[in-house]
Amino acid sequence: MSVAKRKEQEKIEMHKRILDSARKIFLEKGYEQTSIRNIASAISYSPGSIYFYFKDKNEIFHELHKEGFRLFLSQMKALNVIEDPYERYKALGLVFIRFAQNHTDYYNLMFLVSETSKVQGEGFQIAQEAIENLSGVIQQCQDQGKFQGLDNKHFTFMTLSLVHGICSLYCKDRMSGFFEKSSEELMLRGYETFIALIDQK
Repeated sequence: MSVAKRKEQEKIEMHKRILDSARKIFLEKGYEQTSIRNIASAISYSPGSIYFYFKDKNEIFHELHKEGFRLFLSQMKALNVIEDPYERYKALGLVFIRFAQNHTDYYNLMFLVSETSKVQGEGFQIAQEAIENLSGVIQQCQDQGKFQGLDNKHFTFMTLSLVHGICSLYCKDRMSGFFEKSSEELMLRGYETFIALIDQK
């Protein structure tokens, strides 16, 4: 490996180490209590060196935000092979639930950790694309006669709110008191109950 390639590889690895460290600290301390100094300390790196990769903690947070939404959106779009839009709609909720189960850290950063910046950058745009993807599937269902008489945007919001509520309870470990059932069973059976109610319409 040439010197240039080795340096580039080292840069990529350090970039990843910073993000991995920051992800844990944002989740442990919250956005306000996280600093460049404690991110650097966790990987035995000088705070000044972090600025070679990121201009501030806000940029680090939004990079993690983008990573999570890119992964989430790729899983949503993988369902485009399902021809029936209603089957795709039902599968999207399960993708949401499985993402929360398999990528809890990302889910928390994407939806549950608050930060003060209102910058609407690439991460926000990817989040909007995910919402528009769901809205588009609902519109295809409506074009085929499902969900008649319901406003697309309101029904999209309701769907997101319901599934997000399920996932938030899971990610914050708030399910232990429900009917002596496992969290995973509650998530799946709860969502299946929602679908069963829709099927009655």
